[in-house]
Amino acid sequence: MINDLIHFAIPLLIIIASVVAILLKDLIASVIALAAMSLLLSLEFYILQAPDVAIAEAGVGACLTTAILVLAIKGTKRKEDEI
Repeated sequence: MINDLIHFAIPLLIIIASVVAILLKDLIASVIALAAMSLLLSLEFYILQAPDVAIAEAGVGACLTTAILVLAIKGTKRKEDEI
């Protein structure tokens, strides 16, 4: 019973985090929502008994990709600063 609830809730939260990442106007907030989606996805892989895929997703998807995106956003100028 609880296992079915978890298998329903986590993919629903993944979809919600993805939609939030798309709808947010602030790029840093969008990257954080994307990292949350990736962590939820790695949790789902772990629950589905694929710990190697879960570790890879958490390391690459949540950590490395988030760091690269944040550094890329910080290296650009915002249009609001030019006014």
